[in-house]
Amino acid sequence: MTYNDPSLDFYVKAIYGKKAYDVVAIDVQGLTSVADIFIVCSGSSNRQVSAIAEHIQKELKNYKIKPLSIEGIKEGHWVLLDYGHIIIHVFYDTVRSFYNIESLWADAPRIKTPAMIEHEQSLPDNEKLEKELEKEESEQGESDDTN
Repeated sequence: MTYNDPSLDFYVKAIYGKKAYDVVAIDVQGLTSVADIFIVCSGSSNRQVSAIAEHIQKELKNYKIKPLSIEGIKEGHWVLLDYGHIIIHVFYDTVRSFYNIESLWADAPRIKTPAMIEHEQSLPDNEKLEKELEKEESEQGESDDTN
């Protein structure tokens, strides 16, 4: 699902600002009262996770957008930034694999913003191939679950 809400794309651009990867936006509207959209991303170290979260806050603060709450920024394993209708989860990649929150929302539509599409197109060919393989494996796992 492509999503053209400019405010969502603004959040996504802030996330990519410190080299976050595996960015996934999930439309949870109608499935939970907590938020409309979850954005999940990864960093390769605790320090990078904290830096990504701090960068997001800084970028959005420039436009007078402040989080309602922040959790986990000191530890850098899983940082949650609550912006009301959008909640951003920044994970250390191994912690993300452990909690696998995307699977909790497997029935929720995934959203692609223009910034996500642009980012994917800018990846080197080997990273594009890895993303394609991950997508195929994910789709295969989902079809196995329904059988």
